[in-house]
Amino acid sequence: QVQLVESGGGLVQPGGSLRLSCAASGSIFSVNTMGWYRQAPGKERELVAIITSDGITNYASSVADRFTISRDDAKNTVYLQMNSLKSEDTAVYYCNARVRPAPSTWWRDYWGQGTQVTVSS
Repeated sequence: QVQLVESGGGLVQPGGSLRLSCAASGSIFSVNTMGWYRQAPGKERELVAIITSDGITNYASSVADRFTISRDDAKNTVYLQMNSLKSEDTAVYYCNARVRPAPSTWWRDYWGQGTQVTVSS
């Protein structure tokens, strides 16, 4: 089994910064794409940023000039540095990873439990 554990959420004032972390653990043979999604109250879950195993990144247009995604493959961990936060960034942020648990298995998507980010004065 594979677990994703997020940390780093919280309450921050507009213009502030937060850094989210997500560590994958358990039965892991290989990790492909890792990413962050978010879901605000009453809205659909949306992509925030993803990073491939080759380090190629993709961002939602609303965050591209403010957020940075990175990964540490030695730790099976993905990070999201969020700067210049706005009230519209308030949401539950979910980590996602495409993992191959064993050589004999195919890729599977796993999700973290979510971490709340609230941007408010």
